Amino acid sequence: MAQFGFENDIHSILKLDMPITNAPMARWQRKASSSNTSALTPGKSANVSLSSSKTPSKTPGKSKKQTPSKMGGDRFIPTRNGKQMEVASFLLTKENEPVDTNNTAGASESQKAWSMTLNGYNIEDAKILHLGGKPLNAPEGYQNNLKVLYSQVTTPASTKKTRYISSTPDRILDAPQLRNDFYLNLLDWSSRNVLAVALHNSVYLWDATQGDILLLMKLESEEDYICSLSWTKEGSYLAIGTSDCKVQLWDVENQKRLRSMASHTSRVGSLSWNDHVLSSGSRSGHIHHHDVRVADHHIFTLTGHSQEVCGLKWSPDGRYLASGGNDNLVCVWPRVQEGSGSNDSQSVRCWSEHQGAVKALAWCPWQPNILASGGGTSDRHIRIWNVNSGSCITSLDTQSQISSLVFAPNYKELVSAHGYAHNNVTIWKYPSLTRVAELNGHEDRVLSLTLSPDGSTVATVAGDETIRLWKSFEVDPVQKKAKERVAKSSSSAIHQSIR
Repeated sequence: MAQFGFENDIHSILKLDMPITNAPMARWQRKASSSNTSALTPGKSANVSLSSSKTPSKTPGKSKKQTPSKMGGDRFIPTRNGKQMEVASFLLTKENEPVDTNNTAGASESQKAWSMTLNGYNIEDAKILHLGGKPLNAPEGYQNNLKVLYSQVTTPASTKKTRYISSTPDRILDAPQLRNDFYLNLLDWSSRNVLAVALHNSVYLWDATQGDILLLMKLESEEDYICSLSWTKEGSYLAIGTSDCKVQLWDVENQKRLRSMASHTSRVGSLSWNDHVLSSGSRSGHIHHHDVRVADHHIFTLTGHSQEVCGLKWSPDGRYLASGGNDNLVCVWPRVQEGSGSNDSQSVRCWSEHQGAVKALAWCPWQPNILASGGGTSDRHIRIWNVNSGSCITSLDTQSQISSLVFAPNYKELVSAHGYAHNNVTIWKYPSLTRVAELNGHEDRVLSLTLSPDGSTVATVAGDETIRLWKSFEVDPVQKKAKERVAKSSSSAIHQSIR
């Protein structure tokens, strides 16, 4: 019983029988008292309604911030004149009025006419909040960050055209009886857009413009075969290296053999022109220079290779001759000096980094001192050389035999043809040598490739006896027109200098 008495005492102590008098005033009481005192302050009208009372505009401890007067921004603050506010007040009061059922159609029409005359619009169609005026223009140089999210205007990144490289060839030509020999160079494209290909002991010409096919020549002996082809810079004459150790020179337009030059002791597997000098490389490892203008054509011999010379390329400026051989060497030779009495020359550079036969050679058209070389099955590396310094700039393992290289100037890329094990064509970005695209389709190793005169198409020939044309380097029409204008201006300057 004592325990229950103690609990009753506790409850009686905690029970509040009357309001707390010294507690702080509630917020609604403070607001009501402040509005009453402001309404009865001497010097002010007592008819001010409670709805017009304003909350304190200044917070204690904070300075009053004014709205920026600077024009611009992404906020639209509308302007409302007095007339619009009167219409809004009328519509609000009208909603509380009883609906007059006796109102006739004529009365409503007259009311509409009066409204159009007085207000300029039908009061029944008026909006309670009518926003007038146009948004102000942003100041010059103002950038709205929300535009990135909500604007439909295309950004420069989205308007940039992406380049499309087709994975299928533009055209496929049959090449029956093509000799499947890694060390031969059986394909070349002239500046007049004529593609020459050697099929066993015959040379065929395909006019890429007209589509016509022509049999240019055929060796007399069935046992002999064509080993190499090379067009002159003008595209009028074709040099042909044969297995019977000779180099023939043909006038293509008249389909006539001009001369047959004999100086080698074994088959001629590589050819390259430098003006009137034709350089030929043979299986003996010797390189001969021929001056085609004179009867005694053999003017020079280069003896830097111990095995077959399978790659031969003159630089675009005609200063250096690059040679690659089955002895895994890459040699760079100087140009033959006119009237030189010596019949031998020392190479400017000789690199032995490759671990396989070097057939693939290509000079950079926009950097004449840059040479690219590719190794065979046991090497599989693309190496970029600086002829001036003699250093290897870049080296890349392609994991496949490299049979041919060519630079594509339209996009500043390097194209490589591969044999075992990929049997494809790869486009590399220069100078980073990052892979741009792979062109697959050949069923056997790709033996050689060459670029069209406009630089838009690459032709490849493979052991599957097909020639495939890949249109992978088409130029944008705007850039093409600009290049044509530059070419026309330069050609007109040349004609003026000739006159």
